[in-house]
Amino acid sequence: MTVDDPLMSPFVLKNLTLRNRIVSTSHEPAYSEDGLPKDRYRAYHVEKARGGVGLTMIGGSALVGRDSAPAFGNLQLWKDEAEPWLRRLADEVHEQGAAVMTQLTHLGHRTSNYTDQWLPAISASAVREPAHRAFTKAAEPWDLDRVLDDFVSAAQRCRSAGLDGVELMAWGHLLDAFWTPYWNHRDDEYGGSYENRMRYPLQVVRAVRAAVGPDFVIGARMSFDEEREGGLETPEALRIAEDITAAGVDFISIVKGSIATDADLARTIPPMSTPASPHLEFAGRIRQKLSVPVMHAARIGDVATARYAVAEGLLDLVGMTRALMADPELPNKVRDGHTDRIRPCVGATLCIDGIYASGAAYCMHNPSTGRELEVPQRIDRSATPRRVAVVGAGPAGLEASRVLAERGHDVRLFEAAHQVGGQLLLASLAPRRRDLRGIVDWRVDELARLGVPIALNTYVDAPTLLGRPWDVVIVATGGTPAAPRIPGAGLVDDTWDVLAGARRPRGRVMVYDDHGGNQALDAVEALAALGATVEIVTPERTLSPDVGALTASGYFHSLAENGVRTTVLRRLHRVERTPEGLEVELGVDGFAFRERRTVDAVVAEMGTTPVQELYDELLASSTNLGAVDLTELLARRPQSTVRNENGAFRLFRIGDAVASRNVHAAMLDAARLCRTI
Repeated sequence: MTVDDPLMSPFVLKNLTLRNRIVSTSHEPAYSEDGLPKDRYRAYHVEKARGGVGLTMIGGSALVGRDSAPAFGNLQLWKDEAEPWLRRLADEVHEQGAAVMTQLTHLGHRTSNYTDQWLPAISASAVREPAHRAFTKAAEPWDLDRVLDDFVSAAQRCRSAGLDGVELMAWGHLLDAFWTPYWNHRDDEYGGSYENRMRYPLQVVRAVRAAVGPDFVIGARMSFDEEREGGLETPEALRIAEDITAAGVDFISIVKGSIATDADLARTIPPMSTPASPHLEFAGRIRQKLSVPVMHAARIGDVATARYAVAEGLLDLVGMTRALMADPELPNKVRDGHTDRIRPCVGATLCIDGIYASGAAYCMHNPSTGRELEVPQRIDRSATPRRVAVVGAGPAGLEASRVLAERGHDVRLFEAAHQVGGQLLLASLAPRRRDLRGIVDWRVDELARLGVPIALNTYVDAPTLLGRPWDVVIVATGGTPAAPRIPGAGLVDDTWDVLAGARRPRGRVMVYDDHGGNQALDAVEALAALGATVEIVTPERTLSPDVGALTASGYFHSLAENGVRTTVLRRLHRVERTPEGLEVELGVDGFAFRERRTVDAVVAEMGTTPVQELYDELLASSTNLGAVDLTELLARRPQSTVRNENGAFRLFRIGDAVASRNVHAAMLDAARLCRTI
């Protein structure tokens, strides 16, 4: 156990004692069912409590009223039926020694007009927020009375359910839309002067405090510098903090920036390739001027920085939300002196962008997060150790080997290249995605700890494997770049060669993206750095639809700075060599339209084609002929399918050896399958 660690020291917040300074701040993972924190939601937070967190905060943007439409899977705490679910969650979190609070809000303009009940969105004024695209009406007095009552009822519901406190969200939502001049354009008693702009937020804070009594903890999340023209600046924000504290707020979660656009949000919740903990010193300066405890979260992903923040008096409580999604055992590992074993957050932002892309928050390389009931964080030992060969040391093969070794199996990992990592190594060559290397490095360290031998520079063929007595063979051989199926495909380069530096095309370069991920954008940036004049072309309606907003904003800024031309709704049909260069024929899907242009090089990103020769060669020698019983897989039962009584071993393939997908899918393949072997 770490002795005298400031990060692990208790902290008293009002009448609540937290066992350490580590907080999972309020965020919305979109795990609710019917807007309620049911089993999946509860399991996610209980796992963090079991992992040793001091305070876990649920319900990022939990809604207090039915007219605040759930734009991203929000909890709907205006519902009376929320209370028993909250009570069960609170009880189970408390049993594990952690405290639990929720955020409460009315989204105001930060929603959609066309979701849930399609009720009109309201804000301080008639505005439109770019991110969720709602047009709002200016809230009328009867709206304000109703919403105030909703805040009171929701807070009382939370207290009755046994939560330890609530946090009022005043950052980019309805409450702060009144106090910031950026959104408040009113000319009545709620607009204009500071006193008028603060009138409604203070009414809400006072009403909530009166409703829950003097002992219940109330916090607020707010920005102390919106960093935009016409927005809230630090001197007035400090005055606001002083006034809401006097009205009943016990702690403040400090934010810097705003969230109206993707770029704004990315500066506040920084993705990979950006500096770590960029607002920590700012938060420390604010803390010195406040009279209540503070917490802050903005890419504080490592223990050393978190410890420094507490030791130097910059923060009272440290938000490590994304780091805890990557490894909910982080606090326990700190306590026990095993910080070297913490699975790192690499800042991939699938935990945020995944909400919009796939309907829930996920960690790129912890497939158990959000799936605690299906793919538990803790790996059980197998009662029957097996001899397992894993072929391919990309993300799928590395995770498979780790899980199998944790279960007590005798694992051998084979890799044809001179180093492990597969496509992750290639992706990490892009400066914007260099942090992906942490996914590989952590698994290499874990495999060393578990004693798993890795045979590098080892090309494994079927006769080699068939000569040894394996119980299970897992093929994780990944994929190779897919080429466009068009006349002239041989004239087209792929993004792998561009990123690796094997091809350095210059002049006029067209990057054709029929994948939609980061890969084409990485190639565009690499080509622009070489001085090429680049155009990116896609058959999609939008550019890079699989790249989430936080990451995309940085790419798009780079494209603009480098003068990259973007063309959507064009499919590549043909490439021909001419005396002037390469003539490219493009069309619009479903129509006879064609256009041609001449470039010096064409680079295509089409995903990958599975490398499955070894799998095909082994099929006839396997008992299951490669078959996977999906019902057993999803139910976490061992695979029992037998299609060949004379087979010698069970055979499976995972990751891109199955089909072209992303890192998280490869990890999930490995996690699901190997927990049942």
